[in-house]
Amino acid sequence: MMELMTTSPLYPISSTDETGINDSLNYDYDYTDDAGLKDDHTELRQSLNIMSLIVYSLAFVLGVLGNGVVIWVTGFKMKKTVNTVWFLNLAVADFLFTAFLPLSVTYTAMDFHWLFGRLMCKLNSTISFLNMFASVYILVVISVDRCVSVVWPVWAQNHRNVRKASYVSLCVWALALVLSAPYFVFRDTAPADYNEDIIHCFNNFALSNDSEAESELQLQLVRHQAMIHTRFLLGFVIPFSIIVSCYAIIIHRLRRNRTLANKSSRPFKIIAAIIITFFLCWAPFHILSLIELVSHMTNYTNETLNHIVMIGVPIATSLAFLNSCMNPLLYVFMGQDFKDKVRKSILKVLENAFQEEVSRSYTYTNSMITIQSKDKSFSDVQV
Repeated sequence: MMELMTTSPLYPISSTDETGINDSLNYDYDYTDDAGLKDDHTELRQSLNIMSLIVYSLAFVLGVLGNGVVIWVTGFKMKKTVNTVWFLNLAVADFLFTAFLPLSVTYTAMDFHWLFGRLMCKLNSTISFLNMFASVYILVVISVDRCVSVVWPVWAQNHRNVRKASYVSLCVWALALVLSAPYFVFRDTAPADYNEDIIHCFNNFALSNDSEAESELQLQLVRHQAMIHTRFLLGFVIPFSIIVSCYAIIIHRLRRNRTLANKSSRPFKIIAAIIITFFLCWAPFHILSLIELVSHMTNYTNETLNHIVMIGVPIATSLAFLNSCMNPLLYVFMGQDFKDKVRKSILKVLENAFQEEVSRSYTYTNSMITIQSKDKSFSDVQV
């Protein structure tokens, strides 16, 4: 949403929170008049706000309940395995985000009047991006782990354990916290230009009182660009490049051995569905962030870009929010056949969804060694 406390030809961003969308994910586009006046797009904006409220509320209910169940089952009811550690951490990240959604729902319902103070404004945005970075890097870890398990099953069987997985998960959380920390620094609250009784929660890159100086305005623009580019590269491009590379290797290996491919089909499909869902939910957000940055950097008003951002940002926001409640649904509906899911408990469903791939790969490898002729080397039977 708002990035600066002043409006300048060098960085034409209003100081009012004008988006008509939830601001917790650093959505920077403002689309209400500074004076709070209605325009030709008022009805469309109201419809988008209603859509956002419905989606946020749905994401809160499904996300808290669904991820809460996953945390309960993987954390307390299932035997600890490497896979359950990964999915437990993924559920915790989503649960934290969805638990804060009532703040976003209230903010949107109150026509973007922030009631919860400056600290909660900072914390709400930080939790949002902590969820994004933690989720994507947990998916990277899962992808690398599965790649290693398929390519080197014996090594994975000997070296993969819960303790190491817990350490890796801790490192992922530390990295996500570092990457999301700038949002705690730059998030701020201030009265709207058109009504001092309306408090907005926004990104304020003006760390100096001399926010009118040309050098300060340029520095604010640099900070804005750095945040968007860092988020795009470290939160999307690089992680998904690693994920795609891992799955390309996995698919290549599985095509060479159909027996192992059949044994691996269910967990492979579940994790692939989670990754595809994350991509589809977050790609529009990152694309809209870049478009929004371009619109801010131009010295003139581009009506086309403004309309794209005005309509696209609330939709992208809603998709990003929905991602946090999608994973539990994927575990259930892809964990086993639908008829079995109706008859079996939630615990059994999740046990099937989170079953260990390494053990199956290792069992298959050993059985292949037994039936191979003695002149075959061990490497000949590895996947």
